[in-house]
Amino acid sequence: MTVLGITGPTGAGKTTLLKAVGNLAGGVIDCDEVYHEMLEYDSLLPEQLERTFGPLRDSSGKIDRKKLGRIVFGHPDKLEQLNAIAQQSVVSCACELIEEYRKQGKVITAVDAISLLESPLREMCDITVAVLAPPETRLKRIMGREGISEEYAWARVRAQKPDEYFSQNCDYTLINDCSTAEEFARRAQEFLEPIYTQSL
Repeated sequence: MTVLGITGPTGAGKTTLLKAVGNLAGGVIDCDEVYHEMLEYDSLLPEQLERTFGPLRDSSGKIDRKKLGRIVFGHPDKLEQLNAIAQQSVVSCACELIEEYRKQGKVITAVDAISLLESPLREMCDITVAVLAPPETRLKRIMGREGISEEYAWARVRAQKPDEYFSQNCDYTLINDCSTAEEFARRAQEFLEPIYTQSL
């Protein structure tokens, strides 16, 4: 089984490439999704976050992700703390999922993680690809996807590493400068086809 690591800044189109792997009947692991599920259903991760950042619960008793975001974005030291806490939990779960897909006989499995290159998951990947897009394009996607203000979206964009960091440390770079989501989906599929064929 080929393990494909997908990384890059938020809003660039990593999920589109992940879906393309799913279209090929590959295993898909979205580390953001894993993290959000752990915030929702795991007891240990929310407790760790509140020990570090103070009370974070909303009126329903769940972790208020926007409140957490306001605490860490724009503060590199706090963002680093958050990433370290989240990474430990998410990596463990992602490794279990990779092994499960291997047992199922998947030809290819993709791991989508913004902090892939700094995590132990990097060592589990046979191939890595950076998905990049212009900042303005990413901004619009983040605002539309998460219903947040332009100011908060820019804080998210500026808190992340530059494009060069991703491109210089990955095996491949996939640029998302497409005018439509459908066009990028086709580009992602074309990028994957030779990797999938070589994995057979």
